Amino acid sequence: MPGVTTTDAWDFSVELRSEPASAEVRTAVLANPAFGKTFTDHMVVANWTVERGWHDARVTAFAPLTVSPAAAVLHYSQEIFEGLKAYRHGDGSVWAFRPDRNAARFTASAARLALPQVPEDAFVSALRALVTVDEPWVPSSDSDETSLYLRPYMIATEAALSVRPAHEVLFGVIASPAGPYFDTGPKPVSIWLTTSTIRATPGGTGAAKCGGNYAASLAGLAEAVANNCEQVAFVDAVEHKWLEEIGSMNLFFVYADGRIVTPGLSGSILEGVTRASVVDLAADLGHKVEERRVSADEWKDGMRSGEITEVFASGTAAVITPIGRLAWPDGDLTIGDHSVDHGVGPVTKSVRSTLLDLQYGRIPDHRGWLTRLA
Repeated sequence: MPGVTTTDAWDFSVELRSEPASAEVRTAVLANPAFGKTFTDHMVVANWTVERGWHDARVTAFAPLTVSPAAAVLHYSQEIFEGLKAYRHGDGSVWAFRPDRNAARFTASAARLALPQVPEDAFVSALRALVTVDEPWVPSSDSDETSLYLRPYMIATEAALSVRPAHEVLFGVIASPAGPYFDTGPKPVSIWLTTSTIRATPGGTGAAKCGGNYAASLAGLAEAVANNCEQVAFVDAVEHKWLEEIGSMNLFFVYADGRIVTPGLSGSILEGVTRASVVDLAADLGHKVEERRVSADEWKDGMRSGEITEVFASGTAAVITPIGRLAWPDGDLTIGDHSVDHGVGPVTKSVRSTLLDLQYGRIPDHRGWLTRLA
């Protein structure tokens, strides 16, 4: 595996963009930010080579990258990424939610994809360096559920067609103002249960956050859309019965006795930062939380009998997404009272509001999950 740099903190040089977006342009974007559509003025980049390790860490103008057509990332998909948000608090300060968890996952993903590891302190420093320069792009705390989405990534840039770990790598961070995932508040989504398309396999890269996993999910998503559903649920690759993920989100089931169950991490399920937070917050709210295997049949039978009263998914983009319908080739079930609270169940609503209140600094951060960026 590529070597690991021994310096935990990086010094970032700053090269300001010569013609940044005007205040008027920025204000227009922040008035109605769309996820992943508009990017801030700057980005972070750092280079790695076998000979020099990490070097040339800098904040520079957001611009296209120049890579060779022979770059390893284009041929062998040697790349990873992360996703997290920066939140404006009421006093104007800007905070990240559990960036240490993203940093740790980035390290684990790098190891799985045979990429050099970014020290976790340097990972957080890179976020801070970019947000400090582009702080005006962070939406106001007055805006409902708006944030600055941060996308750290690493790609193999070496121009070589040899099948081996690349000797040249680029680390970067870009940022995009993001609005609420749901324009009119959270609403239940419909899920297609596929057993023919598999997202990840034991021993594979399912637990790493790499583009190949998302590419592998797109055929399942297309299958869902073709069957009038908005997202797809995947099962395991061995028995084709144990639930894994919903697209890029983790699953949670609320039972009539107040228990909350989520599929246990099996090595082919991404260890979601939001998932881990929900597990702890739900326990704080008085729920017994179980992490264990859940079969597709348990989901169906629980919805039929009423034992499962709510289902939701968790992820960085949508935070908490209520699920109202499950469909598969020979069945279709709905759950919850869609005439009350737009179909969002009370437990889902409570967990979601608690998480958002914590992220936006509206309730005390007793666990130290927030890290100030600006």
